[in-house]
Amino acid sequence: MFYEQRTAVPDSPADLRAEYAADFASVVDQHGTAAVADETDLDAETLDSLDADTVADLTLEEAAQIQSQTEGEPDAETIVEIACEHLLLGMTTAVLDVDAVEGELAIDMDAKEIQQKIERRAPMSFGEYVHLQHAIVDSAP
Repeated sequence: MFYEQRTAVPDSPADLRAEYAADFASVVDQHGTAAVADETDLDAETLDSLDADTVADLTLEEAAQIQSQTEGEPDAETIVEIACEHLLLGMTTAVLDVDAVEGELAIDMDAKEIQQKIERRAPMSFGEYVHLQHAIVDSAP
């Protein structure tokens, strides 16, 4: 589950994104496309085409809506909150500030954007989340 505190990540953000895409596809398979579409802001076509590329274009909230469909999972808003808190906790553990995270990212995002997105003051795509998570966890001792 993408919102849990990670201590290790695959070799690349693309590999991490593929791992999460498989998790989301499993949720859709388990509950059915129509049921998940009814409970989320996503259409059936998007849900049927979940792969490493398409999940990057989801918003963090949409990814959380998919994850929240599994029994025992928190609601989507709570998942987003926990996910962002774990990014901040990871930064503390790795002794990183937003400038250091900026230097570790494989995508173009400046320190101010990073801070705004982690603090939920700016929208974050799931692809951006995965890159931030990968950079933070990969930098931890």
